[in-house]
Amino acid sequence: MNNKVTWKPGTFLYPLPVVMVSCGTMEKSNIITVAWTGILNTNPATVYIAVRPTRYSYQFIKEQGEFVINLTNKNLVRATDWCGVKTGSQVDKFKEMKLTKEKANFVKCPMIKESPVSVECKVRDIQEMGSHHVFVADVLAINVDKQYIDERGAFDISKCDLIAYANGHYYALGKKLGKFGFSVQKKKKNRRKKK
Repeated sequence: MNNKVTWKPGTFLYPLPVVMVSCGTMEKSNIITVAWTGILNTNPATVYIAVRPTRYSYQFIKEQGEFVINLTNKNLVRATDWCGVKTGSQVDKFKEMKLTKEKANFVKCPMIKESPVSVECKVRDIQEMGSHHVFVADVLAINVDKQYIDERGAFDISKCDLIAYANGHYYALGKKLGKFGFSVQKKKKNRRKKK
């Protein structure tokens, strides 16, 4: 007997990363909250965001051909939600949410200083999928807040308090359960040195 209930086709892949995408220029910018985003390729590093053409940020990104993906954390959950429900055509989201514009290295769009990680992106292609258009972009640079870099110079994601989105709600990511490959990793044997 099947224990699953079957529903009609829809968007039900959860959890999703929820990010704030900054676009425009330092002088005229906007932030759009996006949960339909992800990685497409490693080499070259390629990501995507899916945006409705009716959204205010859509024209910024299409015309300028660049954007910044800013990861979000517990401290940014209110701003993340607010920037997703308000339109930049009527409000200055940076100002209203007290977010700081930070100059990027390779794109004209501002980064969000309060974000733990900001990813500078250059649009390579636009795929018109229907309700959303997918901006396929090359990663030009990854900018990490120094407070999340450990003494070895490695990024410690566990300190970021990142959030995710699932079925209309925001969630804090929980504790680490394992690392990639842990299921097949050989256990180290305790070896005693002979005296």
